[in-house]
Amino acid sequence: MVTKKMARSDRGREGLNWSFLAAGLLLLMAFALPQKRRIKVWLVGDSTMADKEVKAYPETGWGMPFETFFDSTVVVDNRARNGRSTKSFIAEGLWAGVLDGLQDGDYVLIQFGHNDEGKEKLGRYTTPEEFKANLTRYVTETRNKKAFPVLITPVARRTFDSSGQIKESHPVYADAVREVAAQAKVPLIDLDEKSKALLQQFGPVNSKWLFNYLDPGEHPNYPDGHKDDTHFDELGARKMAEIVLAEIKALHLELAGHIRPPLPVKK
Repeated sequence: MVTKKMARSDRGREGLNWSFLAAGLLLLMAFALPQKRRIKVWLVGDSTMADKEVKAYPETGWGMPFETFFDSTVVVDNRARNGRSTKSFIAEGLWAGVLDGLQDGDYVLIQFGHNDEGKEKLGRYTTPEEFKANLTRYVTETRNKKAFPVLITPVARRTFDSSGQIKESHPVYADAVREVAAQAKVPLIDLDEKSKALLQQFGPVNSKWLFNYLDPGEHPNYPDGHKDDTHFDELGARKMAEIVLAEIKALHLELAGHIRPPLPVKK
């Protein structure tokens, strides 16, 4: 004889089974539905942009803090390397590695010049004409992959004249980037001009706080101290990354919509 209590128990088990079945179906559907691919931002350039080994700290490339400013829909792949020029980045197969992974809708931020202009740097030096040809190649091959190139002028060095005015670091190569950007109709971030303005704002003395300047005994990686007017410390790298982010917004790139909003200031 089936009691009311037994019937209720059977209906309860049936309801429970259906709940598990529905949950299972929802889980399968979640895996079956295509996941939206994250936007990848590739950083291509030299030591001023590159990730650093622990032994180099506090030296910091601006690409290191840059990746922390985006939401979860963006992944930053920093392929910049110390000492590379437009020529050596191609010759060593680093650019081929980027192209192999480049997909429709990705962004490629390209910043060279520091090593291209050094005539003493064998294997890296490029004439201004070669420099422009290499940049054009980067742009063309990026577009062939249906990705978006962004050209960046080389960031300024910390060099002031006797009157305390910031000096031009690499006018020929910065102008070359501007020319290629104009000719190829590529978004341009003029980091050369923007970083010079920042250094001028800080001045000849305080601008040292943006670079890898250390007194003897201040850091175990540089026991004898260090003076570097090219490479940044953590503060300088963050400031340069903030300039690039502000320019991405000013250019109205679609990527700008994925930059994290600033955290509210606690009162």
